[in-house]
Amino acid sequence: MSMHRAKRGPIIAIAVLIGFVLFFYSPWELSSSLIPGQRGEVNELYGLLRLVTGDQPGNDHVLNDPQLDPTETVDWSVYAAGEPDVNWWKEAKRINKVHPIIVFSKTYCPYSKRAKKLLESYDITPPPKVIEVDVRDDGIVIKNLLSRLTGHSTFPNIIVQGKSIGGSDNLAGLHSSKELRNLIEKAGAKARKNGPEETD
Repeated sequence: MSMHRAKRGPIIAIAVLIGFVLFFYSPWELSSSLIPGQRGEVNELYGLLRLVTGDQPGNDHVLNDPQLDPTETVDWSVYAAGEPDVNWWKEAKRINKVHPIIVFSKTYCPYSKRAKKLLESYDITPPPKVIEVDVRDDGIVIKNLLSRLTGHSTFPNIIVQGKSIGGSDNLAGLHSSKELRNLIEKAGAKARKNGPEETD
């Protein structure tokens, strides 16, 4: 019995060592949509979020390069839009704070309208940042990027702290189950007291 344990000791130690190496140093650990930052990895979605929430004029033309394939990983320099040395980890953190809730919408879409109306009823601070994709000349590229990066291909596409929670039905479901206020507050935003979920 002790002989078997003695033989198993080195095998377990080797297995633990291999597991450690694979966990921390595996070549496939970095997804093609992640970039290493100074303090961790940042999902490519933050590149898109930075681009569409920025106030720089002309940002709605950046993704119009006919060579750009939104179904493939986009070079981070495209999202940087000419700004050198972007610290993407800091950018992701800033976006989460300044725009904890981002709504990709279409102006004419009834589901987008319904989602925006529901969010407005919570009187959120800071208010959700709404990106009207159909009024941008790179709207088709954004749609394809969102499909690849979030797995959600229709509008609205609601992003909370850099993650898609889905569309209008998902939002309505969170509201009905009284979870939406909690989600808003966990995202670092504030909703007014006695919001619509308490009065329904």
